[in-house]
Amino acid sequence: MQRNNGNGVLAMGLSGGQIISSSGAYLIGGNSMDGSAPHSAAQATRASPATNLADEFSCSPQLQWLLDNYETAEGVSLPRSTLYNHYLRHCQEQKLDPVNAASFGKLIRSIFMGLRTRRLGTRGNSKYHYYGIRVKPDSPLNRLQEDMQYMALRQQPVQQKQRYCRLGQTFLGKSLETITLPEFVELDLGEPVEGVGPEDVKALQTLYREHCEAILDVVVNLQFNLIENLWQTFWRYSPSSSVEGATITENSGMSEIEGRLPRTTLILLCRNEAVLKWMNTCDHLMYQALVEILIPDVLRPIPSALTQAIRNFAKNLEGWLTNAMSSIPQRMIQTKVSAVSAFAQTLRRYTSLNHLAQAARAVLQNTSQINQMLSDLNRVDFANVQEQASWVCQCEEGLVQRLEQDFKATLQQQSSLEQWAAWLDNVVTQMLKPYEDKPTLPKAARQFLLKWSFYSSMVIRDLTLRSAASFGSFHLIRLLYDEYMFYLVEHRVAQATGETPIGVMGEVKTVCVAQHEL
Repeated sequence: MQRNNGNGVLAMGLSGGQIISSSGAYLIGGNSMDGSAPHSAAQATRASPATNLADEFSCSPQLQWLLDNYETAEGVSLPRSTLYNHYLRHCQEQKLDPVNAASFGKLIRSIFMGLRTRRLGTRGNSKYHYYGIRVKPDSPLNRLQEDMQYMALRQQPVQQKQRYCRLGQTFLGKSLETITLPEFVELDLGEPVEGVGPEDVKALQTLYREHCEAILDVVVNLQFNLIENLWQTFWRYSPSSSVEGATITENSGMSEIEGRLPRTTLILLCRNEAVLKWMNTCDHLMYQALVEILIPDVLRPIPSALTQAIRNFAKNLEGWLTNAMSSIPQRMIQTKVSAVSAFAQTLRRYTSLNHLAQAARAVLQNTSQINQMLSDLNRVDFANVQEQASWVCQCEEGLVQRLEQDFKATLQQQSSLEQWAAWLDNVVTQMLKPYEDKPTLPKAARQFLLKWSFYSSMVIRDLTLRSAASFGSFHLIRLLYDEYMFYLVEHRVAQATGETPIGVMGEVKTVCVAQHEL
C-alpha cells in the first residue's frame, strides 16, 4: 500500500514495515521487507546503532525537517558542524531535545545513503565535510546560511579588507577595493586666526581625511563598534577630561595625532566658522558614501542580520559622538551631531523602506490578493475623494484622474515591485518637471509629498469605511509608496541643489534645532 503524506515523502506499508523516501534519501524501519516477523530482542541487540536511531526517528518531526531541508547531490559538500548547528537551531525553535553530534552523524548517514566524509580547507583551518549532500534550493536554511556567512566574513580586521572583494560584489554590488571617499574641498579660513598657522590648517585637512578613511574602512568591514574608538582618538577624549585643560590619556594613536596637531590648536580651529562649514560639508560627503555602501539598493533584499546591525549602529551614533567630543567647543559639537543625526535617520528610514519593500513584494506576487485589491479599488468613489481633496490640494482634476487610471492599470498588469518603483519615479518626474532648474523646486517637492500623502489617506479612508477585504494589503502598499516617494523626492532635491541627500536632511535638522532654541 502506498500513500503520499502531502510533503513529497512517500510512505509504503510493507507487512508493517515502512520506507520513507525523499530526493534519493531513504530510511528503512520496522519489519523486514520479506514480510517476516518483527526482530527478536536478540536481533535488536545485534542491530546497528544507526538502524536503531533511524527506527527511533522514523516518524518524528525532526526526520521530516531533515527531508524537507536537505537532499543528496553529486559534487557538493556541507561542513558537519554547519549541518549540526542547523539541527540545534531547529530543536531550539521547536523546543525539542536534540541528540548529540555523534548520534546525529549516524542518523544523517542512515537517512542519506552513500555520504562520504572529507576533510576540506587550507592547512591548519580544515573542517570535516559531508560530501554528497546539500541544502535544498527552496529551503529557508539558505537565507540563514547567507546571513551567517555575511556577518562572519565581514567581521574581520581592517587590514584584511582585500580578502572580501567577492563578498562585496555579492552584497554591495561592487568590489570593496574600489570603494573610496569622494574628494573633500579645500579648507580656507579666509582671515588669519591667532595661534593657527598654515601648517596647522594643512594638518587638520590631512588628519581629518585620514580619520574619515578609517571610518570608511571599519564600516565596510561592519566593525561598527570601532567607530566610537576612532572618534575618541581624533577628538582627544579622556574619561577624566571634562574641561578643556584636562590631561589627555596617553595611547599610541592619540599621541601620534597630538604630535601632528596639538589639542590646543584643534580647539582654536573648532571655534572658527569656516572650519565648522568645511567639516560639515566633509561629513555629508562621507556619510552619503557610507549609506551607499551599506544600502546600495533600497529595494534589494538585505540579510536580516545586517539590517539589525545597521539599526543598532544608527541607534548608538549620536551618543558615541557626543561622548567623544565632551571637551570640544559646543558649536562644533552641534555641527557634528547634526550631520551624524541625519546619517542615523537616513539609515533607519532606508532599512525600514527595505523591510516594507520585501513585505510588499509578497503581496504584489499574489494573484488572488491583486484581484481582490482591484475589485475593492473599483468600488472607491474617486469623484468624492477628488471633491474633498480639491480644496486642500488644489490639483488639476485631469491630472488626478490620469494618476488614478495609471495606478489601476499598473495594478491590473500585476507589475513587479521594480515596475512599481519605475512608475512612482515617473510620477515624481512629471510632477516636478515644471520646476526644473528653478529655485522653487525644493518647496514644490515638499508640497507634492503633502498632496500625495493627503490623497492616499483619503483613498485608505474610503476603503476602511467600506470594510474592504484587501485593506491590509492597501495599507502596506500605501506605507511603502509614501516612503519610496519621500526617497525619490529627497534625491531629486539633492540633485537640483547640488547637495547630498544626507546634506538635505542635515539642513532640515539644523533648521529644527535653531527653531527649538528660539
